[in-house]
Amino acid sequence: MQNLNKTTITQLNALAEKYETHSFIKEDPSQFLYKFQNQADTEILSFIAAMLSFGKRDQFIKKINYIVKKSESSPHQWIKNKHYLKNFIESDKTTSSTFYRFYTNQDMLTFFQELSEILENYQSFGDFIKAKYQKNPKAYLDQLISESFPKSKIVPKGKNSPNKRIQMFLRWMVRENSPVDKGFWTWYPKEKLIIPLDTHVLQQSKKLGIIPEKANATRKTALVITEVLTSIFPGDPVKGDFALFGLGVNSSQQKN
Repeated sequence: MQNLNKTTITQLNALAEKYETHSFIKEDPSQFLYKFQNQADTEILSFIAAMLSFGKRDQFIKKINYIVKKSESSPHQWIKNKHYLKNFIESDKTTSSTFYRFYTNQDMLTFFQELSEILENYQSFGDFIKAKYQKNPKAYLDQLISESFPKSKIVPKGKNSPNKRIQMFLRWMVRENSPVDKGFWTWYPKEKLIIPLDTHVLQQSKKLGIIPEKANATRKTALVITEVLTSIFPGDPVKGDFALFGLGVNSSQQKN
């Protein structure tokens, strides 16, 4: 890992400011943060959206919009009251069919059932995660979320996993005073957030020399990148997510 020069640091700061704007959400899964006014609804829908946000953007957004439509006027109540059973019936033959990519309707049903069990005992998904964190304040929030879904294939797991989709969800929930992120969970320090590590972030970090060329998308790699971004964006390392996105856009424009 090399130290970034002042020019690069200035560039990353400028890119973060340029791309962290409300217009960013138009083609991004963060658009689902703005479908409902109620916080409990937004937490549930955003979590579902984040878990499905991989692959081709137009395809997963289509699937998330399907859930928005089926959830009627309240995703929170749709999950809590098990209204999802109208669309994902356990005894139905269609449960074995594909919902999205390698997830079946049965996988979605299992995911929704675990969410429903949480909402039976807590007012909101946020209240549940807050309670878990208060019992173990030294823990990383993504790991607390991951372990809360032992049966679900949809929620990322694994000691070495960067938990990219959970990290993205946490960026949405924790970072306040942002034109993109909601910042509902002010009880969690945003300096503890970890960069959502996808292929794009991995590639840009290699180009900058933040990580070695042979580095893989692991939790350790995500923590190294986050540490560097902390030095550029003190107290708010995942603001660098917008900077690395902007760097990728610039690189694509230069190629064209």
